Amino acid sequence: MTAKTPRACVSARAGAAAANQRFEMFYADVDKDPNTYNSTRARLRLPAGSRVSYARLYWGGNLLVGEQKPARDNGQVLLAEPGGQYKWVRADSVVGHRTGDGADAFQASADVTPLVRTSGPGMYTVAQINVAMGRSEVGAWGGWSLVVAYEKDDAPLRHLSLWDGFESVGTDSTDRTDSTDSTDRTDGTDSTNRTQLRIDVGSLRVPARAAGRLGVVAYDGDRGIRGDSLTAQTDRGKRVTLSNKANPSDDVMNSSITEFGASVKERQPSYVNTLGYDADVFDLRGAFVSGGDRLSVRFSSKRDSVWLGAFFVEADARS
Repeated sequence: MTAKTPRACVSARAGAAAANQRFEMFYADVDKDPNTYNSTRARLRLPAGSRVSYARLYWGGNLLVGEQKPARDNGQVLLAEPGGQYKWVRADSVVGHRTGDGADAFQASADVTPLVRTSGPGMYTVAQINVAMGRSEVGAWGGWSLVVAYEKDDAPLRHLSLWDGFESVGTDSTDRTDSTDSTDRTDGTDSTNRTQLRIDVGSLRVPARAAGRLGVVAYDGDRGIRGDSLTAQTDRGKRVTLSNKANPSDDVMNSSITEFGASVKERQPSYVNTLGYDADVFDLRGAFVSGGDRLSVRFSSKRDSVWLGAFFVEADARS
């Protein structure tokens, strides 16, 4: 989405601290197709000689702003591969109508492996995400991410783990603990703190000082509202705060699309402050200093209400 407010909008797009509820929000529509009312695109980068083994498209947003969008449209979007035409993608997972802090929010996702495997790297375009525009105390927000796993013969052996769901973390949220072990998944409640989500990635044997990364997809994290943090810990090490120059330790979900602290530029539009959407990749090496057999990730938000949609973990495997 994009905001039509002259000076404040230009400043926000360039990276100034600004929250989406300050603006009257309108759709971004980059495809020049009169049949779509919103569309954005971004580049998928893959190493030469790699083969896509899995690809999942995530999309979501707020249905209630200046208008109320019908939830029946949550489970479909248009997707165009590089150089291709739009195709309807139907969700195989929809989590909709979860309310909190005045929002009426959803996330949906679909397995798009065959299309991405055939099409390879390049600019992908997604249109017709069912999100509302306008202005409210909650703000208008939404977006999409494409998560892709690949194989490459000369690449190091790595663990890959993908967690997805849709949980609100913040002042009106209850604590959740999720386990994403390969053989078990359980949900529980922790009554000691209402502002945290803890994820046990499960069995993940990594050598000391291993390389690794953590990716996060989240909604409605506002730039400049302090108090949200992201940490990781193995069973053999100390809890480490994940942050970088683009994602401060106390404002980690700050409406940014980054990789290791650098803004990802190959997208349209490419605003530094997305006004309500995060897709960030963090370096996990600090958490892997002592190695370990299990990994847990904790997200905490004391002032901002943030909706978490997906995490992925990549880590060097034990030799």
